[in-house]
Amino acid sequence: MKFSLPLSAALLALVTSSSAMAANLTIPMSFEYLALDGKEIDTNMFTHKTNLDLENGNHKIAIRYHDMIDDDFSDSQSFIKSSPFIIDITVDGDHEYLLKPIDGEFVKKPKTFAKDPQVVISRKDNGSVNYTVTQTNYQESSFISNLFSGNKGEDIDALSASATDSNTKAMPVAAVATSATVAATAPASPKAKMPATADVPAGEQSSTHPEQMLQYWWLQADEETRKEFMSWAIKQL
Repeated sequence: MKFSLPLSAALLALVTSSSAMAANLTIPMSFEYLALDGKEIDTNMFTHKTNLDLENGNHKIAIRYHDMIDDDFSDSQSFIKSSPFIIDITVDGDHEYLLKPIDGEFVKKPKTFAKDPQVVISRKDNGSVNYTVTQTNYQESSFISNLFSGNKGEDIDALSASATDSNTKAMPVAAVATSATVAATAPASPKAKMPATADVPAGEQSSTHPEQMLQYWWLQADEETRKEFMSWAIKQL
């Protein structure tokens, strides 16, 4: 009898660990998760979720390319984003899946890539991966237009959640980029370096730091948005 409690505990631990086992999808730092199976993935501008646990079965995952690049007209940097793309993947075991740009470990031409992000998913054990990639045409309106024109634009997170919902009958898309059962040919890729962000402490994003917030949004903005802001700012002088 004295062995019954430890044995029971060991069996419970084994059952618990087995039930907790799941596949994992890893993305580079220059990509971000938006939604999984109809639910938004909770991330923000100061954190990055690299790994996503996946149970056996079919899953739809919304992902977006989001990186910082050198500005063509100044010494500063700016952010670039793609429209979301939807990964439809069938998980059939406790595998380690890896997503990367189709041309290699890193994006060589960010602006071109952001217009049509082509990716490939492989398995760490070089097994086959059954998945498709669908490009959407969802677009976010600029920060300036949201701020000054009252235009709320499209909620990318909500649209991504809807697009990954298995109950959704139709989804506006641009094209199907990849549709294949792919045999992995490369080992796990090294993680890309985390892109720098504006120096705004995580617990201090408030009106008490207006200069830092302006700097942050300037780095977030694309060229067109910066011009809109400068035009507005000059009129306020």
